[in-house]
Amino acid sequence: MEIDPAASGAMLKRERVRDAILELIEARSPGDAIPSERSLCARLGVSRPTLRAAVDELVVAGLLVREHGRGMFVAAEKITQELVAERNSFTLPRAGGVWTSRVLESRTLPAGARVGRRLRMSPAARIRYVARLRLVDGAPMAIEHLHVPADLVPGLTGEELEQGDLYEHFGDRHGVRVSEAVQSIEPTVVTRAEADLLDVPELSPALLFERLTTDTGGRPVEYVHSLYRGDRYRIVSRLTLGPSAARAKPPEGHHPGIPPGDFASGAPVTLSTHGVVQGGG
Repeated sequence: MEIDPAASGAMLKRERVRDAILELIEARSPGDAIPSERSLCARLGVSRPTLRAAVDELVVAGLLVREHGRGMFVAAEKITQELVAERNSFTLPRAGGVWTSRVLESRTLPAGARVGRRLRMSPAARIRYVARLRLVDGAPMAIEHLHVPADLVPGLTGEELEQGDLYEHFGDRHGVRVSEAVQSIEPTVVTRAEADLLDVPELSPALLFERLTTDTGGRPVEYVHSLYRGDRYRIVSRLTLGPSAARAKPPEGHHPGIPPGDFASGAPVTLSTHGVVQGGG
């Protein structure tokens, strides 16, 4: 296969421009402006189309924000979930920021075939369905859909759903002790309705979390699927390939995809190599 020298040259030039803009971004703080397209073209010695192609990539990646009539600005920092290989499991350090919730819908209804299969209950059995908008420092980050057997949380309140750690409420107020969860993560895009809630363009990239949580007796107690903004959230894997010094304890915060707070009675939360989130004990 022959490589087109012109196409290769254009790609390398765009990559060089991209790296130069990344240096500008890394030297600034979120919300800071970067030079105008005209100024950058002159500084880097490239055409406007080449510059815009590089800028477009960084906007889609969530590193730059364009504001019509104002210019280009460094985007807010991404929420990072780090997966760390340790003793054949992946530890999930907590992400920073102040996490809050806003209830979009809360009602009791039949489980239906799909949710009933996941919760191992009859399709006619009643569940508590809750849709929540998850916010970080006041900015929308995720849409979360919870399904919980209604007889487990008969008195679940709006305050519990919006304030504090939901799993702590499950244990302290409803006697439900969560122990283990199987969670999957896959890429997707947002619909128009989801885009409106998350304050992003329609068809923006997103990450879909799906989790089934069981209690200490192995009984399914919660099925959740959550949509996280792709422009504000990323996953980083740290793989230990040999002996290393002990690492410092990760900072307190929120496990993206999992409600804030300890997963089970203060135990560390780990994600196994098979994707199982577990509470140590």
